Amino acid sequence: MGITNRINFRNVRGDMFGGVTAAVIALPMALAFGVASGAGAASGLYGAVIVGFFAALFGGTPTLISEPTGPMTVVFTAVIAQLIASDSDNGMAMAFTVVMLAGLFQIIFGFLKLGRYVTLMPYPVISGFMSGIGVILIILQLGPFLGHDVPKGGVVGTLTTLPGLVSTLDPAEVALGAFALAVLFLMPKRFNRWVPPQLLVLVGGTLLALVALPNADLRLIGEIPTGLPSLQLPTFQADQLRVMLVDGLVLGMLGCIDALLTAMIADSVTRTQHDSNKELIGQGIGNMMSGLFGGMPGAGATMGTVVNIQAGGRTALSGLVRAGILLVVVLWAAPLTREIPLAVLAGIAVKVGFDILDWSFLKRAHQVSWKGTAIMYGVMFLTVFVDLIVAVGVGVFIANVLTIERLSKLQSEQVRTIADFDDDVAMNSEDKALMDQANGRVLVFHLDGPMIFGVARAISQEHTAMEAHDVLIVDLQDVPHLGVTAALALENAIQDASDAGRQVFVVGAQGKTLSRLEKLGVLRFVPAEHLVATRNEALKAALRLLAVQDGREPSRLAVEPDPATL
Repeated sequence: MGITNRINFRNVRGDMFGGVTAAVIALPMALAFGVASGAGAASGLYGAVIVGFFAALFGGTPTLISEPTGPMTVVFTAVIAQLIASDSDNGMAMAFTVVMLAGLFQIIFGFLKLGRYVTLMPYPVISGFMSGIGVILIILQLGPFLGHDVPKGGVVGTLTTLPGLVSTLDPAEVALGAFALAVLFLMPKRFNRWVPPQLLVLVGGTLLALVALPNADLRLIGEIPTGLPSLQLPTFQADQLRVMLVDGLVLGMLGCIDALLTAMIADSVTRTQHDSNKELIGQGIGNMMSGLFGGMPGAGATMGTVVNIQAGGRTALSGLVRAGILLVVVLWAAPLTREIPLAVLAGIAVKVGFDILDWSFLKRAHQVSWKGTAIMYGVMFLTVFVDLIVAVGVGVFIANVLTIERLSKLQSEQVRTIADFDDDVAMNSEDKALMDQANGRVLVFHLDGPMIFGVARAISQEHTAMEAHDVLIVDLQDVPHLGVTAALALENAIQDASDAGRQVFVVGAQGKTLSRLEKLGVLRFVPAEHLVATRNEALKAALRLLAVQDGREPSRLAVEPDPATL
């Protein structure tokens, strides 16, 4: 793993165009997200610059553009509201400390090489989670869209006060918000390559306010301080420490999911392969530095990444160029943004929320699986009205339980006892002849496929239904994995047979399967000479034992040779 991202100068022209285009799109989004979060437009700009720079420099996806995103804004908004409510003097400083903690968690995830596991969650959970975030972003922007500040109480507070917000709306601000949404929804996509609709809305809405509504008492962004941001030292309060750690973990996990999903999109467009763990480290460094300088948290942004690639960006140089252009705006051009109406930014944020909704899956979910649909809507509801981490936890738990149940049901069909030849089990002619000679006195307990804990019940049921026999052969030749729970269920069958005075053979146990049986002490009921490699060996040994018991000559077994072995 290299220290920095893959930067070269073989594609300077394309990377320059990609960086410039991504910067143009990032400006209105950073301002909108900064205002929407409650941290201020300057915080949005700082986040876009700092997260974008360090994630591009140290990340593992050359074309990824990182900046404040809708999902990260939603969580950060809740963090700010919660911490300011508990401590109005230090709440904002603690919120930026949470951003640093989120970055720290991401770096830890990267060093622990957890990148490949972050996105291993069922799609209905991801879909419901992202759609829920989209709904939250839309609801939280209803107040600013109607000409009011964001109501207290988050989603529930906004919905509760919505009738009052509507009855006292500001017509001028609603008109500006409606103008923004009309342009964003109706502008033909073929014009996007010439001018990003968000920038057009930002400039057009501001000019419309200055020319058509000069006397309206509009809420504006106001003066954004120029120059470098001041240092925000980590701030903790003992009674809020646990809450801050949980918020940092949630924000960090969300940033990981957001970034790695976007990295996968970048891979599909560029036909390359990103480094998940390195990307998490880059994102973590970016968020730690952003929080340290009062910037918003960020993650991989799908829109900026795709536009960067389409404009010719191929290396991390494009991300560095984009960060440099935005830095120029922060240092010298920030006063130009003071006349931008907040209603225009609210319109931009509402459109972002609308785009976050997973319309593709929402339209098809009911056609795929009612269980998947229920999980998706359940996660969406919990995300909007309860808690983000609860939504993901419950969704993943239920989805995994349903998946394990389905796999266990399929795998349970591969657990069966054989007293004579069974057409469902592959058996050569020699084994068939040996089973015929056993005359039902030898029972083969055949297991096939990975034996996860969900199969333990099937093993127990089959064990309970076993008929009388003299020899039990446990056939594990086709078992690549034997879970602890399944192994203990198998132990019960072996122990019962041993306690009843029956001989037990174990076939094909090797590698990790054999090691697990030994460590759990399952093989204490099986003589060492009864651990054999093949079912054929076990059948021959079993027949010799039966012959001895019956007083017959054990060496003479009437067995036809298998032609395949000749």
